[in-house]
Amino acid sequence: MATYDLILKGGTVFTPAGPATADIGVRKGRIVSIGSLGNLVAERMLDCTGLHILPGVIDTQVHFREPGLEHKEDLASGSLAAVKGGVTAVFEMPNTKPSTANPEALTEKITRARGRMWCDHAFYMGATAENADHLADYEMTPGCCGVKVFMGASTGDLLVWDDPTLARVLASGTRRVAIHAEDETRLRERVAMALPGQPGTHPVWRDDISAIMATKRVVALARAAKRRIHVLHVTTLEELEFLSQNKDIVSVELTPQHLTLAAPDCYARLGTFAQMNPPIRDEVQRAGLWHWLGQGVADVIGSDHAPHTIEEKQKPYPNSPAGMPGVQTLLPLLLTHVAAGRMTLAQLVALTSAGANRLFGLISKGFIAAGYDADFSVVDLQKTWTVTSDWLASRCGWSPFEGDVMTGKPVGTIIRGNVVMWEDDVIGTPLGAPLRFAETLRSS
Repeated sequence: MATYDLILKGGTVFTPAGPATADIGVRKGRIVSIGSLGNLVAERMLDCTGLHILPGVIDTQVHFREPGLEHKEDLASGSLAAVKGGVTAVFEMPNTKPSTANPEALTEKITRARGRMWCDHAFYMGATAENADHLADYEMTPGCCGVKVFMGASTGDLLVWDDPTLARVLASGTRRVAIHAEDETRLRERVAMALPGQPGTHPVWRDDISAIMATKRVVALARAAKRRIHVLHVTTLEELEFLSQNKDIVSVELTPQHLTLAAPDCYARLGTFAQMNPPIRDEVQRAGLWHWLGQGVADVIGSDHAPHTIEEKQKPYPNSPAGMPGVQTLLPLLLTHVAAGRMTLAQLVALTSAGANRLFGLISKGFIAAGYDADFSVVDLQKTWTVTSDWLASRCGWSPFEGDVMTGKPVGTIIRGNVVMWEDDVIGTPLGAPLRFAETLRSS
C-alpha cells in the first residue's frame, strides 16, 4: 500500500533552514515529511537527483486580460504560460473590461477561473473615485489579494491620481494597497516628449522624476492614513533609497525586465516591444536596482506580465500600447541572474515565494515545510537553453527574451501535490484554485 500520494526523491530541497538533500513526502496535497524516506513508496515517485526543489514561485503581478481583452490573453492561456515557467500561483490585476472594481466583478473572475486556470490565483480590486469609500468591504471578497491603485494612466480606465481621492482610498480598509506610482500631472505636462516613431523617448516622457514624485506623495498619504502600501515595479535608485527609509509601512516590488534590460540598447533592439510602464531606464538606474536588491530593500519580484498582440505592439510609437509578457520567463531570468552571480538562490526564494507569504498573509503557501501546500518549482540550475517561440504559451505570441540564452530552467511545476508540468509537458487538466489569505478568513 502506498504511504504517500507523491514522493520527490533525492533533490536539493530549499527549506526555511536553507538547501539540503532530502526527500519530500506528500499526502492529500500537503507536505507531510521532509528527510530521508528510504524505501517508503508512493502512488507517484519523482526522481529529482541533480535538481533543486524550490517553494512554488508566486507571481504577484500579472495581467491576464479577461474579461474584455481576450484577444491578448485570457485566464487559461496566461496560467498555462505560468505553469510552463514554473509558477504555481498568481495575483491578477483589475484593469480588464469591465474593470474589477466591485465584488461582483471579482467573483465573476473566480467563476471564470474554475476549471480553466492551471495555477492557483487571486485577484486585485481596482480603486476608483466611485468605490473609494467602499473598499474596506470590497477588499474582504474571497479570492481578493488586495486593492490596486493606478496613480498614472496605463492600460485600462482605472486611474486615481489626485491626493484627496488617494486619501479616501487609503482610509478605507486595512489590507496592503498596491500602487502604480507615476505622477499623472507630470505625465500629461510632458506628453509631447514622446516623439512619434521614437520609442527610445518613452523614458524621457515618463521620466524618473514622475516616478519619485508619485512615490513620495503616496508614502506621505499612507503615513497619514497609517496604511500599509506596496509600491509596484520600482524603476529608480532614488525611489529605492527613499523607500529604504520607509519600510515600516512600505513594501517594494522589482521586475525581471527592469533588472535585465537597459536603455538605450533595449529600444534600439526591440523598439516598441520594449515599451512598458514605468519604462525600462538606463544602465545607471538598472545598476541602482541591483544595489538596493542587494541591500534587502526589495520584498518581491513580480513579472508585471502585460501582454499585447504583435500587431498592437507594431503600431508606431506612441500609439503602441505599453506592456510585455513575462510570467513564463520570470523564473528563467532570475535563475540566469543567479548563475551569473548577481543574486543568490536564497534571494530568489525570498523574493518569489517567502516574500509573498509575508506581505500578503498567504495561507499554506510560500515555504517548503510540513503542513504547507505541496507547491514546488523544480529547477535544473545547470541547464543552458534558448527561449524559443514554440516554448511560449501566452496568447500574445512573443517575448522580448525570445532567442536569449538562459542558464537554469524550470523542470517541473507541482501544485498541491499535482504534477502540472514536467520537462515542458503540461499534464492533466486545469486545477487552479483561489488563494486564501489570513486577513479574509472570516469573510471566506
